[in-house]
Amino acid sequence: MGIATDAGFPAEPALQSENSDLRRTELRIWLAIGVITALVIAIYAGAFGALARDWWTDNQGASYGMLIPPLAIYIAWIGRERTFSIPARPDARGLGVIFLSCLMFLVGKLGAEYFITRLSLVILLGGLALTFWGWARSRTLGFPFLLLLTMIPLPMLVYSRITLPLQLFSSEASTAIVQFLGGSIYRDGNVLYLPHTTLGVAEACSGLHSLESLIVAALLLGFTMCTRMISRVLLVLLAAPMAIAVNVARVTGTVFLADINTDYAEGFYHAFAGWFVFLIGFGCTYVVAVILHRWLDGPSKQEAAQ
Repeated sequence: MGIATDAGFPAEPALQSENSDLRRTELRIWLAIGVITALVIAIYAGAFGALARDWWTDNQGASYGMLIPPLAIYIAWIGRERTFSIPARPDARGLGVIFLSCLMFLVGKLGAEYFITRLSLVILLGGLALTFWGWARSRTLGFPFLLLLTMIPLPMLVYSRITLPLQLFSSEASTAIVQFLGGSIYRDGNVLYLPHTTLGVAEACSGLHSLESLIVAALLLGFTMCTRMISRVLLVLLAAPMAIAVNVARVTGTVFLADINTDYAEGFYHAFAGWFVFLIGFGCTYVVAVILHRWLDGPSKQEAAQ
């Protein structure tokens, strides 16, 4: 008995030393996380502040962007068990991604290109995850990172090049529908001439805002409702024609309402029509998500068990 007791004594200092080493390691990790977080905040404070102002002032219809970071964080949080179930294996390739993000930040700053500067933030976060966690663990955060990309408004050059064709298409399609239904209308570019008034399909009515918002909605619906990549990709691809179709319906409806009373084409009625049509587009996207889930994903495990 005495020998067993004497033999057990040396284990306690060894255990205490091991716990002390673990605490020091954990402290160093949290200290590194704190330093990196402080550096990222200090470097990107101005860029993120300008982005937040764009969201708040609804620049280019990007107000939905303020909802993206909390959603991305929440999705990463609910999937944390899957993320941390994969062992961290630091990958030096992440340093290359971090270097690329820093280069993009400098180019964006020197060239006053906000899109590149903001995009570099998402790439930097991905590079940090790859460096410290490795590819296997980082890829579990693929969807939150993809979602973060949608919070960045398009560059003005791209925005302008997309809006004009959408304006012309909405004008032409609406004119054709009104004439087919017996209405009197004449189109000159994006200007629609009615018997009692004239309407202009402006950039805000091009449908690009609805297109961006519905693509984000399709990403979220695909993530929550679909299980296969093919159904998710199809849902996002189908969101574009649905957004354009509902915008044509909005312009067509505005033409008929303006022919009755010009007040219906501006102010509250015009804004309400935009929200109402977006809700219709979201409903159509939801229906398509349900159809794709049933046709391409197959029955869920619970349905198969029943």
